Parts: sequence; C-alpha cells; structure tokens
Amino acid sequence: MLRRAAWPRRTADLRHVRTIDDLVECPGCGLFQRRPPLQAGELAACSRCGQTLEWRRRTSPLQTPLAFCISSCALYLAALASSLMTLDVYGRERTVDLLTGPMELLHEGWGEAGLLVGLVTIAAPAVVIGMMFAILYAASRRQMPDWAPHLLIWYEKMRPWSMIEVYVLGIFVAYTKLTDLAHVDVGPAVYLISALMLTMAATDSTLDTERIWRHRRVDAITRQEDGERVAVSHVHIDEIPLPPVDHLVACPSCGLVGELGAPVSNLRCVGVCPRCGHKVWRRAPDTLARTSAFLLSAVIFYFPANLYPVMTFFKMGGGGGHTIIEGAIELWQDGMIPLSLLVFFASILVPMLKILSLSWMVIGTWRGSSFALVKRTRLFRMVDVIGRWSMIDVFMVSILVAVVRFNSLASVTANAGMVAFASVVVLTLFAAWSFDPRVMWDAAGLNGPSPDGVASAAVRARTGRRTAETDRMEPRQA
Repeated sequence: MLRRAAWPRRTADLRHVRTIDDLVECPGCGLFQRRPPLQAGELAACSRCGQTLEWRRRTSPLQTPLAFCISSCALYLAALASSLMTLDVYGRERTVDLLTGPMELLHEGWGEAGLLVGLVTIAAPAVVIGMMFAILYAASRRQMPDWAPHLLIWYEKMRPWSMIEVYVLGIFVAYTKLTDLAHVDVGPAVYLISALMLTMAATDSTLDTERIWRHRRVDAITRQEDGERVAVSHVHIDEIPLPPVDHLVACPSCGLVGELGAPVSNLRCVGVCPRCGHKVWRRAPDTLARTSAFLLSAVIFYFPANLYPVMTFFKMGGGGGHTIIEGAIELWQDGMIPLSLLVFFASILVPMLKILSLSWMVIGTWRGSSFALVKRTRLFRMVDVIGRWSMIDVFMVSILVAVVRFNSLASVTANAGMVAFASVVVLTLFAAWSFDPRVMWDAAGLNGPSPDGVASAAVRARTGRRTAETDRMEPRQA
C-alpha cells in the first residue's frame, strides 16, 4: 500500500524557511560543512568520513559531456543494428544481436529474466542517453525549465540500471565458453558496445551536476503537501552564525540546505524543496525496515540461486545442468584462471558479501554502535558501486541461450537457478539503495539530538557521546 507522506502537525514550524548557500551535508555521515571555493581539478571531501562531496572538472561543464553524449547515441543506434556474434556448428550458422537474448528467454518461459535483461541492456541505456540530452539542453538555457530538475533526479535513479559495462564482461565470459563448442565470429556490436561503455562513463565523469543545480533558481515560495505556501529567504553561510544542527535539513536530490524554525523530524517529510520540487526528508523514510526486508528476501533466494542449475547445456546428446560454482570450476579447469576468479568473485562472493555487509550495518545501527563508523561508511560506498557486477552470469546465460540453438547438435536452455540468482542481484541492489548510511552516525549520537522521542537507537542520539559538529572542507587536487 502507498502511504501518504506525513507532515508535522505544527505548521508554524515550517513558516520560517531559510536556504543557506555553500553549506553542504555529507550524504555518507550527515555532517554539515562549509563548502570552499574550488578551482578546476580540485575536489572537496568530507572531513569526517572522507566521501567526495564535490569535484570541479577541468573540462567544459556542458560541451564536453554533450560531445560524449552524442557519441553514445551514435554508438547505441549502431549497436542495435549490428550483429553481436555468429556461431558455426558443423556448417550450421546462427547470428544473434542485442534483442535475441531477451526474446529467447521470453520464448522459453522465463519472462521475468528476459524482461530484466532487456531493460538493463536495451531500454535503460536509451532512456539514460535521452535524459542526458534533455538535461544538457536545459542547462544551456538562460533560465532552466521547470521540468529539468525532475529529469535530473530521475537520471540519477535510472543511471545504475544501465548496465552496458557489465554486459560487456558477460559477452566475454560467453565467448570463452563458446570457443570450445564451435567456431565463433565476434560481430561489430561487441566493439560498438565496448565503445559505448567508455563514452557513457566519460559523460558521467565530465558532468558537473552541482554547477547545473546552481544554474537552477531557488523559488521564493515553497509549499506544504496540503497546499499551504511558505516564504523562503536566502543567505550565505559566511553571513550568519552557524544554525543549530538539528534545525538543518538537506534536499536528498539537489543537496540544497535549508534551516527551519524548529528541530527537524527524522520521521516526517518536512516540506518541498524550493529548487527541485522534491519532497524533503531529513533521513530516508523507514530505511532500516525496508533494507531488512530486501535483505531477508535476498537470503531466501540466495540458496536456490547457488544450488539449482542456471542453465542446461546439451551437445550431441550429452551434457547437463550447470550451477554458478560449476561454471567457475569449468573455467578454472580450462586454464582460464583470471576469468574463473572474476566469475567466482562477481557471482558468488559479491552477493554474499553484500548481504553480510548490509546486515552488519543494519544490526550496528539498531544497537547504536559507534564501532568502525568510518569503515562501515566506506564499505557501504563500495557495496553500492560493485553490486551491479553480479549480473555477469545472467547476461552470459542470455547470450548462450540466444546463440546455441541447434536442436540435437547443441543447445543451451535457461533454468530456475538463473531467475533466482537475478532476484538476488536485484534485491541486494534495492537493499543498498534503501539504506541511508547517515542513520549509523545518528544512532551513535554523532549528529545531534533527535526531536522525535522514539525509543530506538536508529532515531535517537544516545546521551554521553559527542554530538554533531560542523567543519570546513579543504579543497585538494583530484
């Protein structure tokens, strides 16, 4: 069921809203810090947990990502129209493209897996490239259109679902398995996708979202959910004494920091951002409950994903099912040790380590532990980055199912283990995206007092510990 965001009952708390320029909240630990002026090539990192908060690129903020975006569009369209690979088995050939794998999974009855592969390899890259074009166009306007902030927010949400770089490794693993079966010719789409991976990464690397957000006006009026309007004033952090930390809140989308006239609740939505229009929560709502639910579901699917075969391989009447671990062992026995280690790490260790790491963070937060907070925060960032790479086996199976379709001579079919494994990957991704690492520091009492009065270490600072502080970041070379 969808739940409507709850707002503070005392509307007077929201009548005094003031945005503060050059004050930023670290998304990793929740520390409010003054942002120093940055020169080209410099970055600002959190003084407490070390997370990079802003990076001023040396390249042009609009022209450079636009050039890479145009290249990505051309490469994507060319890849769709090109062949991926051709397999020759005893004189019989089969040529496949990007669409063949998802379609074969649908024909075999694994619609969920086929839809997932199609979304992350075909639909998501197209949507992301189109969004980037629109964002760069809006940023080039003298006044950024009202639709641009929403598009930039959705780009940040959609970008992780574009898994071209993971698909490239899936192609490589599938190719190594096919070379023992028959003659394989790599099509131009493989090279085009590899180039697309580089251009999309370059687009993100040269895009300076902070500059784009600064180009967006901050409205003088914001509103509550019930439609009541609230006046907004603007001030620079150097012009005022530092406000109480529990009165500050940062927009989770654009990072704009605002000061309210009363302590900010951790449990309720506190308003609408006057710059991007996103609903503002001091902390992600129900972060521990949602993360725990996703983790529990991932654990349930983890065991069948490793015990059941992900595919069944037949050649000249022989063959059988292959589990994930059997695939890694087979690569090792064939002398492809680096590739075997890659598959073992990405498909077996990474999902397990993600589950264990996030469980440690959730349990530590419930207990209000201050042990290894910086290490836990850095571990979360690593978990958030590497989680997508576990899709290698899913992509490999989709390619093999598409290519090896020679009836009695040779064939590959997908099995239930592949669907279970894809479920584990998706659920652990959702678990990582649902977790707000700032609550670990809140629970340890390092981000100031909580006005909620809830008897939980996740939302109430413990007494006798150092409270939140602010600091000034020092710029350094990237």
